[in-house]
Amino acid sequence: MAGGPRRWNPWRAAMEVHDDPSYTIGIGTEPENRRQAVVKIIWISIWFAYMAAPVEDVLGDHHALVGDLLGGAGLVAFVAGYLALVFRHTSRPLERARVLAALGLQMALATALTLTLGGAWLVLFVYVCVAAGAVLPTKLSRVVIPLVTGVLAGLGAMTPGAPEYLAALIIPALLGGFAMNGVRQMALTARALREARATVAHLAANEERLRLARDLHDLLGHSLSLITLKSELAGRMLPGKPEQAAQQVADIERVSRQALVDVREAVSGFRRPTLEAELAGARTALAAAGVVADFSRAATTHPDLAPDEEGALAWALREAVTNVVRHSDARRCEIALTEEGDELCLTVSDDGRGPQGTHGNGLTGLSERLALADGRLETGPGPRCGFRLRAFVPLARASARERPTLSL
Repeated sequence: MAGGPRRWNPWRAAMEVHDDPSYTIGIGTEPENRRQAVVKIIWISIWFAYMAAPVEDVLGDHHALVGDLLGGAGLVAFVAGYLALVFRHTSRPLERARVLAALGLQMALATALTLTLGGAWLVLFVYVCVAAGAVLPTKLSRVVIPLVTGVLAGLGAMTPGAPEYLAALIIPALLGGFAMNGVRQMALTARALREARATVAHLAANEERLRLARDLHDLLGHSLSLITLKSELAGRMLPGKPEQAAQQVADIERVSRQALVDVREAVSGFRRPTLEAELAGARTALAAAGVVADFSRAATTHPDLAPDEEGALAWALREAVTNVVRHSDARRCEIALTEEGDELCLTVSDDGRGPQGTHGNGLTGLSERLALADGRLETGPGPRCGFRLRAFVPLARASARERPTLSL
């Protein structure tokens, strides 16, 4: 019916090539669904055209009834074993004992049928070579395939009427066996590439989750600390100073809205903070916490500071100021940006309680963020007790002869 669904034709499917890799399948690839299994069987069955000689020998009037029956049963057993080997083990890790036993059985059947029924059955050794190439590793197949071909030649020389088949079988046995070994290697390589691609995708997803976790921690930790601080100030100002309390509430609303924008940008992967914006935020946060801040040596721009490195320093400044406000009980904080060789160093030091045990999530995430920008983090006691954080990022020199200066 025109326009209706087209019935699936396995012969058409075997010959068509689609961009979707799940639709078609090679002889060396393990099928993942019924359609692929049928297509693979069709491709394998094409090569059974070489079985015409033994089939004609069984169906023709060449042997007694018992010979024809035994020959037919042996041929069915041989084909079943061949299909099991090529279909199941081409792209799988070897089950060595089972595979070698099946190949030995195939060899025994081919030898017995050739000796009892004649030279028409020598073609079975070609299929033994193909099966050996399909399931054995390269080093072992290089020994087995010539060995099977040698048995084929020896039996052909001993069997009456075999020379007419022998000349046409030796070369196909060698070529077919080694060609199938190449197919096996390609199948294993394709499998390894698919697994590697899945691993890369998994690692990329993990890295994105880590990035999002770092961004959310840095963004929300700073903003929520400022909101909490201003909420406490507004509570202390009420009811005696309603106008000042209203100003604090307005600041809380502004910080909350900005935090929402920052979170949306972080989730989208577009946020890249700047030193200028973070220095302005640091002034506001430190003033609200009652900490005297010294920004006299803090620059906002540098001609050799790349955007990614500037973003890493901006995150470092945000994390350092958040820790000063939340944990240090400091009265004074000094922030400086200085050149040290080919690096730009951000230093945030306070006169608070000093280092308290191991790093938390914030400093750990900051170390990772700086490492992505080829930078590093140093923490420890400050020059006047307290705590000092130093973040370093490399500078991209425009010219070795020019000595850029900080713009204040």
